[in-house]
Amino acid sequence: MRVVIALGGNALLRRNETLTADNQRHNVKIAARALAPIALEHELVITHGNGPQVGLLALQSAIGRPEQAYPLDILDAESEGMIGYLIEQELENLLPPERRCATLLTQIEVDADDPAFEHPAKPIGPVYLEMEARKLAHEKGWSIAQDGEHFRRVVASPKPQRIFELSVIQLLVEQGIVVICAGGGGIPVVRRTDGSLVGVEGVIDKDFASALLARELQAGVFLMLTDVDAVYRDWYSPDARAIRRAPPQAIRSFDFAPGSMGPKVEAACEFVEQTGAMAGIGRLDEALAILRGEAGTLITLATADIEWRD
Repeated sequence: MRVVIALGGNALLRRNETLTADNQRHNVKIAARALAPIALEHELVITHGNGPQVGLLALQSAIGRPEQAYPLDILDAESEGMIGYLIEQELENLLPPERRCATLLTQIEVDADDPAFEHPAKPIGPVYLEMEARKLAHEKGWSIAQDGEHFRRVVASPKPQRIFELSVIQLLVEQGIVVICAGGGGIPVVRRTDGSLVGVEGVIDKDFASALLARELQAGVFLMLTDVDAVYRDWYSPDARAIRRAPPQAIRSFDFAPGSMGPKVEAACEFVEQTGAMAGIGRLDEALAILRGEAGTLITLATADIEWRD
């Protein structure tokens, strides 16, 4: 079976954890151990978030003169290569020699007129206390927004329209290669009037990009792995309750955080509705159990109504 797995940024770099290479490698090793059994049994395509990493690269780039700062599309490419390298290496350390991996920088077309460019909403980089966040916003011209108890920089997050390297990904998968691609939602590009491509400032939501990839690859299962065990109704309240199974129309009746669980649920629903296959959301260390239908939240057309976890 063909499986597309999206690794959340918080699964690769835990909340409030220092953005160091050692911490990232440690967490990628944990991710590789969770994914290796799936890679041995199925055709596997892996995507990943890059919010903390691309934000850090942007901070580092902004240290010099303004004209030396790199735009977000190039930083997206840097983070995609950096994280992909770590995943590729740690997975190959666990897999037999004949099961190879490849990281592919992935350009994804977006609409130049997407309203997201006028309304930044995608959190990137580290978290800040409100006073520090507002100071940085003033100094650097950032947009900021609340993220839980803290604040983060937010940037434009246009919807993905087309994956340019799709045929290459398909070819690699058919040759038995574990492909790591569309990292951080891919590199956002638009078409010029002459048909050529150019990168744009933004970070595509990796869940929507991953759902598009899973649909185009005709995946049998699409998993989004993060640091929570399921999708919860009323997550921040004492009445929080985990959803075990749900059809798209039922789970959409609840409100989920727009910067975190909301995009995951919507991406899962779109994938299920357009393919009839199953989507799952849950913890990284329960990846195999979610794939088997034994953990996480499963979104499927075969379920008539919400099933709650006891």
